[in-house]
Amino acid sequence: MQLLQLIRFFGRLPDMNPITGLLGALGVVTAVFVGIWGRAIRAAVREVGPNSSPHTDARFPTVFQMGVGFVTNFLDTLGIGNFATTTAVFRLRRIVDDRIIPGTLNIGHAIPTITETFIYTVIIPVDITTMFSMIAASVLGAWLGAGVVARWPKRNIQIGMGIALLVAAILMFMTQVNLFPGGGDATGVRGVRLAIAVIANFGLGALMTLGIGLYAPCLILVSVLGMNPKAGFPIMMGSCAFIMPIGSLRFIRERSFSLRPALGLLIGGVPGVLLAAFIVKQLPLYAMRWVVIIVVVYGAFSMLSSVFGAEREAVVQVAKVEA
Repeated sequence: MQLLQLIRFFGRLPDMNPITGLLGALGVVTAVFVGIWGRAIRAAVREVGPNSSPHTDARFPTVFQMGVGFVTNFLDTLGIGNFATTTAVFRLRRIVDDRIIPGTLNIGHAIPTITETFIYTVIIPVDITTMFSMIAASVLGAWLGAGVVARWPKRNIQIGMGIALLVAAILMFMTQVNLFPGGGDATGVRGVRLAIAVIANFGLGALMTLGIGLYAPCLILVSVLGMNPKAGFPIMMGSCAFIMPIGSLRFIRERSFSLRPALGLLIGGVPGVLLAAFIVKQLPLYAMRWVVIIVVVYGAFSMLSSVFGAEREAVVQVAKVEA
């Protein structure tokens, strides 16, 4: 059914409408992102060698790295965000240095998320003014946020992502025990509520560049404002689809990412999205969410313990020198 709706929609492309314009703009942004990242990959291939840096490691991704992309984006399409789960796995297996995890997430998950957006923005109805305003605000927040995060030292990244993972785990827990507001029937908002939505999504866009997924917070936001939670899907996915490639441009420019795992997220992620959207469509995810919560909490405490463990070690070393 979803595939038929997509075919009918793209068959009407000559009759321009706001959603068509949005997807057209997303196509342009995607093309720019692919062009710039492709240029970075070609440069990395020329530099490949035994002393390659993470951003120039152009080796083909491992099966595990592609598997992470497949599973996390499969679950993301079905309703479990991919940022927190990927961060926890990266941290558990020590695949990516903590300092460059945010850039790797944004770059690697960009194309799979854009794929989700092209699917769900067509299918789910939402007020155009609300969606466009919230997406624009999130993009501006992400552009400013990425410029800061890409230059942060490792310690700041570890603290920020540790807190981000704890927040993600709390939101997942609230989902499990049905503590979120039920929302209403509206597909959009106006006036003060629209202003609140725009300001809040600006903040969520900035936080997303640090690794805090926008999925659950955006659904909470639209529900609190009285909108139908389903309307949050195109808003959330549209926001992420623009945020990730645009924010990624700064991470690429600052060389603040790991190329090989990012390619793994891309190569495995797109098939995961297509499988979930067109074949599986829905799964009983209750037990899976508990597993994800445990993994994410572990990742959070592991990240934060690295910071404070390093600080204690530094204090001990100073004491030994003074003694």
